[in-house]
Amino acid sequence: MKKSILLSFFCVAMLLLHAQQRPNVLILYADDLGYGDLSCYGAQHISTPRIDWLAENGLRFTNAHCTGSTCTPSRFSILSGRYAWRKKGTNILPGNANLTIPTDITTLPKVFQHAGYTTAVVGKWHLGLGDTFPIDWNKEVTPGPKEVGFDYSFIFPATADRTPTVFMENGTILGLDSLDPIQVNYKHAYPGELTGKNHPEMLKIKSSQGHDGHIVNGIGRIGFMEGGKRAEWTDEELGYTFNTKAIDFIDQSLQEKKPFFLYYAIHNIHVPRMPGTAFKGKSQLGYRGDAILEMNHSVGVILDALKDRGLLENTIIIFSSDNGPVLDDGYFDNSAETAAKLGYKPAGIYRGGKYSALEGGTRIPFIVYWPKHVKPNTVSNALFTQVDLMASFAKMLHEKLPLNEFTDSRDYFTTMIGKSDRDRNYIIEQPENMALCIVKDGWKYLTPANGPAILPGVNIESGISQEDQLYNLKNDPRELHNLARAYPQKVAELKKLLEKTKAEM
Repeated sequence: MKKSILLSFFCVAMLLLHAQQRPNVLILYADDLGYGDLSCYGAQHISTPRIDWLAENGLRFTNAHCTGSTCTPSRFSILSGRYAWRKKGTNILPGNANLTIPTDITTLPKVFQHAGYTTAVVGKWHLGLGDTFPIDWNKEVTPGPKEVGFDYSFIFPATADRTPTVFMENGTILGLDSLDPIQVNYKHAYPGELTGKNHPEMLKIKSSQGHDGHIVNGIGRIGFMEGGKRAEWTDEELGYTFNTKAIDFIDQSLQEKKPFFLYYAIHNIHVPRMPGTAFKGKSQLGYRGDAILEMNHSVGVILDALKDRGLLENTIIIFSSDNGPVLDDGYFDNSAETAAKLGYKPAGIYRGGKYSALEGGTRIPFIVYWPKHVKPNTVSNALFTQVDLMASFAKMLHEKLPLNEFTDSRDYFTTMIGKSDRDRNYIIEQPENMALCIVKDGWKYLTPANGPAILPGVNIESGISQEDQLYNLKNDPRELHNLARAYPQKVAELKKLLEKTKAEM
């Protein structure tokens, strides 16, 4: 009997020791940050020392990609391990959309849960909530992050430029007065609602296009909202609040003596760019540059918190972005003007940006930090995509993905930590117009589509053409020379592979 008890105690102790030795995992996921927006990626006129520190002490990728050139598709892919174009309703979502990630599939946070981790999402969500329409915001909204695999969530539902402009903690709106219930819609203003369109004199930052609905904090938003006045946040508090909640979760995981997986979806640098007052006017690049400085500060706050708690040496940190950059995305915030004046290129050498089929839309910063495992100050040119994080971490955790469940995620863990330079076999990219692109062995094929060469409003090259496009990215990274007519066999090969992948389910 005593031997049995001692054996059981020993097994439990070994399991606890194993759990404590497992690395924590932190994904810092920026919003609309371009390949050329960090000083460690060659940015001029802006300095990001805390993010640069991750690169100096870790691995910096030059050929990493998100799966879509807009936010919802990329976020769907990184959490679900599946290309977003496989599921309808995964393009840019309104703030009152229902949950897009199926609750009955394996997800990245569920992999960590199964491995004994405590999991959380803090920051921007933008993947929909609930399964009824319209959403009743005045009670717990479910399904949501919990059903996707997060033990804890502190989010805003969509983006800062969309209603509802409220915080939600574990599915419930924070600070909501039951006598002032919330309603949200995207079709018409409510009676007596003040909108940016009708009251431009109330705005402290003017709309350039589209953002002239509900006014919060002197800023017009997309969509309309009635009630919930006590629950509305101000833009300047977002960074501080999200940082605090992220650290609170880290402290909770310490109390529980469990490794943590934290997906911190930083709200910066998406519009409306209205950073904390301490950062206003501190860059040469208008509010967009100021938001980059605040984002860099947020990363530093989290790094300092990990160091103070003795966790930095046993934490894998990934820093990346959901899509390429945009300057004027709906507000006159002086970003386009200052960039033009200084010759600032937020996508670096690449053409295009957010919404675009060109490389500027999906080639993003990707940095991996893991002391004693990732060699400091190294660079990888390997082709890598965020959709593979689920299978790669499953490999690290010795968790097997279900054999009968389809996923696009593949194990490239050794590439991710710099132990291999193995390229992803191929990746598929999704621009806003859904005209898919495929990249393989340095070649990129863009399917024909109708549309403008320059995207109206945002002034970004779309990459849209009615003809097949083929580029050799190794020799022509700016995609200046269409080789489709010179290499018809390569076009046929990539087109066939694209169609084959689209048919897989």
